[in-house]
Amino acid sequence: MQSFEHVPALRALVAEWRGQNKTIGFVPTMGSLHNGHRSLVANARARCDRVVVSIFVNPTQFSAGEDFEDYPRTIDADKLALVEDGVDALFLPKVKDLYPRGVDIATTMVSISGLNSELCGAHRDGHFDGVLTVVNKLLNIITSDMLFLGQKDFQQLYMVRQMVSELLIPVEVIGVPTYREADGLAMSSRNQYLTEADRPKASSLYNILCNISESLNQGNNDFSALENAALSKLQNLGFVPDYVEVRRQQDMAKAKAEDKELVVLGAAKLGKTRLIDNAEVSR
Repeated sequence: MQSFEHVPALRALVAEWRGQNKTIGFVPTMGSLHNGHRSLVANARARCDRVVVSIFVNPTQFSAGEDFEDYPRTIDADKLALVEDGVDALFLPKVKDLYPRGVDIATTMVSISGLNSELCGAHRDGHFDGVLTVVNKLLNIITSDMLFLGQKDFQQLYMVRQMVSELLIPVEVIGVPTYREADGLAMSSRNQYLTEADRPKASSLYNILCNISESLNQGNNDFSALENAALSKLQNLGFVPDYVEVRRQQDMAKAKAEDKELVVLGAAKLGKTRLIDNAEVSR
């Protein structure tokens, strides 16, 4: 595996691969890799000739008071995992490489109006602008054929797909199923924040979302009642919920009774850990 910190050298390698007619898969991460990340790499490895992984803790997607400084950084262990998984190139940019003018002044950002302030966006000011901007920059550098993202971040996956479509970026966005612990908890780098007391309760978020999905499949269309009941259950278990909502998969609009392809989305804090998850519904 070759490692790169600067854009020109990585672009030169990508150009060499292009000259050899190799297909390129790209997996963007913030590091602190777990088996969920590794499943993205495995999917990329299976579908592409060459695989690039980036590790970059992106400052513009953290809101004020969030865990940017504390976000786990485990670069040595991450490198070992990526070598084991057969990654061809690792990109480790510095902030100045991706934000030449810095992040403390007005800088060019990508934003999708409306959805960037709903669901997770309503509770993490500017988060999705930061995500879309950094993904756009990374795609401009790596020019991959395929981009692999986890389905746990359903809203993020939807918005990246919308950005790629509307900005005419020639990449196929592949959503990879969420990798879960034995009890159903979606794997996340932030799970290590969970205390010993909180960890057994953490999978309750997913279980509650799945219960809503079962009710929807049985024909229950009282979305508001289902959402409110879920919020109460989470509160009773000690969570501080941000939201539980039923949306349409196709456009993330609020669900209507006639809709068939739905997704139940939820986010809640358990102690200092913010958990997000979703359950898709086809009825």
